[in-house]
Amino acid sequence: MRKTRAIAGLALIGVALCACPEQAFGQSAFVQVSGKEFDSAVPKDFYLEGNAIPTEKRNAVLLKTPAGARLLLALIDTSGYSSQIKKKYIGMVIAEGAVSVCGVQLGVGSYGFGLDRPAPDSSEGARFFLYDQAGEKVGDCAAVRDAQIKLPRPLQVVLSKGEPARLYLGRYWVELAAR
Repeated sequence: MRKTRAIAGLALIGVALCACPEQAFGQSAFVQVSGKEFDSAVPKDFYLEGNAIPTEKRNAVLLKTPAGARLLLALIDTSGYSSQIKKKYIGMVIAEGAVSVCGVQLGVGSYGFGLDRPAPDSSEGARFFLYDQAGEKVGDCAAVRDAQIKLPRPLQVVLSKGEPARLYLGRYWVELAAR
């Protein structure tokens, strides 16, 4: 009788965890993917506003959402492109599922992003912009400056249990969330 109750109790806990995994394991339920799956997911070039712009594989991150959809974030190399393209874009996003980047809801698709940084000696935040592939703005938000980060990298994603994921662009970060 005790074994039956114990098994039933464990089964009930398992069902509860499966029913609401984000609450059980925290909001940052993304998992970073590496190896062959990462290598095959990063495109050589990314298409924005009629331009095939090279991606920077060394500055790319592939994540999986709790639902199994992939989210690819990477910087792009705009050297040699018009000043308008250089000013507007620094990176790209490919989403295979519904995600939120800095509160902007994105569906399945491809997007470019930019970051308007303040003067180098300023402690102010930056402004993060998201664009669709045609160059139309789909959203923007404040990017928080993190003066405490020891070794800022051009692009990284920080996953902390119980906290939303953070996309860092140097010292500035925006929040990532799976929907």
